[in-house]
Amino acid sequence: MAHGHHSSAGPEGYDTHNAPIMGPFVAELLDAVDLGPGAVVLDLACGTGFAARAAAPLVGPTGRVFGADIDADMIRVARDRHPRLYPDIEFTVAPADHLPYDTAAFDAVVCQQGVQFFPDLAAPLTETARVTRPGGRFAATVWAPVDRQPYFLAQQRAVQRYGGPDAARYFTRAFTTTAEQLTTALDTAGYRDTAHREVTFGITLPPLDEYAHAHLSALWGGLLREAGGEEALSRAADLVRDELATHLAADGTTTLPFTAVLVTATR
Repeated sequence: MAHGHHSSAGPEGYDTHNAPIMGPFVAELLDAVDLGPGAVVLDLACGTGFAARAAAPLVGPTGRVFGADIDADMIRVARDRHPRLYPDIEFTVAPADHLPYDTAAFDAVVCQQGVQFFPDLAAPLTETARVTRPGGRFAATVWAPVDRQPYFLAQQRAVQRYGGPDAARYFTRAFTTTAEQLTTALDTAGYRDTAHREVTFGITLPPLDEYAHAHLSALWGGLLREAGGEEALSRAADLVRDELATHLAADGTTTLPFTAVLVTATR
């Protein structure tokens, strides 16, 4: 989702509160590049390192995992939170269109919910193709349109109502990259066998009384507070909860469908 500088809860909050939503998609993403022991893998636009952390046990002690993100705060949290069992996760602050790696360095490159924030697709994917070895695999996830995602739709309404035009514009960016745009850019960058499919999971979110506020704060707290202080954030969280009231279980949790598009290619 959005990067941490729109938030005042900081990237720690981003990492903690996004985990329930990201987990199943990370597993699917890594499955798509078929990582085995000894593989060398890059988590591109890695944020706080969800995919990198999950890749480490798959490649094992003989493999290597790298993560690159343009946001230094995200990288700081990624370094803090990576498991000490697999010391070979190396996180680097770097833009996607200028990666500090050798040509053909990686067996696989994954990008989990990151490509939609690239200013354009051509330069980053050309650079990604450069660092992927011949026969290496690429996979990325982007969210399907927001109107098919009840939880994100509720968040969007809250952000539009209480966050002002900047917040609404940032929110929309997370849902605008299509499979067609991505596969075309991958073909142009020099990948082959591009394919895409939709992946849907029913995900159980923690009790919404607290989670709606915590997650909004982690993603959009900065922009909501800018627009209307703590009250804007509280009202936005209440709106999310009200929109989803009919989905709540007795314990306050809610299980909702989330859908991403998984795009794959071979170098």
